[in-house]
Amino acid sequence: MLYNVKREIPNNLTLLANAKINLALQVVGKRQDGYHDLKMVMQTLLLNDTIFMKKIDEPVVTLKTNLSWLPVDNSNLVVKAAQAIRKEFNIKQGVEIHLTKEIPVSAGLGGGSADCAATLIGMRKLFGLYLPNHELRKISINLGSDVPFLLVQGTALVEGKGEIITPLKPHPFIHVLLAKPSFSVSTASVFREYRGPSRVRNIRHLIKYIEKRDLEGISRNFSNDLEYIISSKSYQIREIKNIMRKNGCIGTQMTGSGPTVFGYFRSRVSANYAMQELYQKGVREVILTGTFNRRKHGNK
Repeated sequence: MLYNVKREIPNNLTLLANAKINLALQVVGKRQDGYHDLKMVMQTLLLNDTIFMKKIDEPVVTLKTNLSWLPVDNSNLVVKAAQAIRKEFNIKQGVEIHLTKEIPVSAGLGGGSADCAATLIGMRKLFGLYLPNHELRKISINLGSDVPFLLVQGTALVEGKGEIITPLKPHPFIHVLLAKPSFSVSTASVFREYRGPSRVRNIRHLIKYIEKRDLEGISRNFSNDLEYIISSKSYQIREIKNIMRKNGCIGTQMTGSGPTVFGYFRSRVSANYAMQELYQKGVREVILTGTFNRRKHGNK
């Protein structure tokens, strides 16, 4: 299911854009268009950005954020999404957008893509557009490979360059600790360095344990073809994972193209101990959140 859209047409609205993690990321091969075919199991989190949108008479898209250094021009996916819908439907009015970032930037958590997905939904609702879900997903794939999944949310098998989505049974709730090392990475550069062959062989096992709601089995079957590229350059990935394991983490892995590491904790107390030790080691972006499935939690 996509975000629920009521029939009345509002003048303004507020949306939540949820982060994601990759429980599995397999690089299947390189496409002729330069992208890579992927096979991933993805999961949304309770961690979210907040987007406020308001219709304006001027035919422009304006964006303000709580981060002074974040681009607010046409290079931002939020602006691109709003402009794509305006162009597709020849909308004369503009929109004013306020984005409050809570998801770390350039972290492998899909923050920009989540904001983009929420903006697409917001434009559909603000202007009362007839835009079926499958058509919205066609627009979204041209904006970013994670955007189609972040329209759907929940737990899913994602294939191709991100456009083929098979919803899975909802992942059981668990505390998720996120720790971003003191550096950022470029997704494009990570994929340029990838040489293969894929090391991932256990996606079907991971899906089986998700269906069984077996958290131990899920955690044993995390996998990411891109992790070794980042961990070979920085000891921080390995150190973060070791600290999480020492404090009771049942499974840990880098998400996406990194560099954020996530860990599953059955106990919130244990996760807090890990947070404190990570802070002591100089890791400044540490967030405790949890898995999120819209079907279970309802609309927030």
